[in-house]
Amino acid sequence: MSDPVLAIILIVSLFAAVTAASYFKTLDSGLWQEAWAPVVAGVVSGLLIRFVRFGPEHAVAGVVLTAAALYVRLTGRESEPSDGMTLGAITGAAAALPLVVLSGDGELLRVAECVLAGAVSGYGITFGLTHVRDKSRQALIDALTAALSIAAAWMPFLIAGNTRLTDRHVAIAATALIPLLVIATVFKQWPVIRGELRHEAALGFIDDDDVRPTAHPLRRLGRAGWHDAEAHREFVRIANRIALRKRQQRRRAEEIARLYQLEVIKLRMELQEMARIDRAMRVHAEQEQVAR
Repeated sequence: MSDPVLAIILIVSLFAAVTAASYFKTLDSGLWQEAWAPVVAGVVSGLLIRFVRFGPEHAVAGVVLTAAALYVRLTGRESEPSDGMTLGAITGAAAALPLVVLSGDGELLRVAECVLAGAVSGYGITFGLTHVRDKSRQALIDALTAALSIAAAWMPFLIAGNTRLTDRHVAIAATALIPLLVIATVFKQWPVIRGELRHEAALGFIDDDDVRPTAHPLRRLGRAGWHDAEAHREFVRIANRIALRKRQQRRRAEEIARLYQLEVIKLRMELQEMARIDRAMRVHAEQEQVAR
């Protein structure tokens, strides 16, 4: 298999892998409803990296993909840094397409370069905009993100040139790393989500028995005793959104925090109604079984 063909396969595989990892994280299949902007921004970024040279290619890739990550973040919905990393990796993979088609050599390392730089840019830009209020500090984090993105773009070439790993090994490792990090983030965050949901249970908005099956990365994939498995997955999505908004409102200005609190109240009402309906359905099913 030639390097350009393998490069295309790795890009398509990355799209599929981050889609699956994103679903595992959110139980929501709507990633590509917002991924069009990263794809378009990525293709434009790839053309800029290929034809606009204001320095070494690694530096150009890092700066351009950081700017693309900022565009994607400002035009998309508010998200967590790990979601920004996912969209950044999609941007980077899309940016690699023009380079693979037009460069004529080093296609595999260019895929690794763009994917890693895009992921770092997406994570850093999203972290700055979601965790820092002060504009000057946000600008400092953006500058640091650009520097780290340049380093990430340079890393595949450094590894390939100074180790026994081939271009293929480096490219495969780079594209596999991002979905694995997304999955690792899910397991890292679940104790935090469990704590938020325990607080919801203490306030009486959800049942204690629903806390662990809703928060645990693996148990939430099943039915968890619910009559309707799809209803349980929607319950999990709403509960996780409540946990996210509660964490976010602690870092926001008072006006934004009030809006988040209103959203949390609305989502709590939805959870209570869903739990009430499912309990009624379970009771009805049990009664029908006894009647038989």
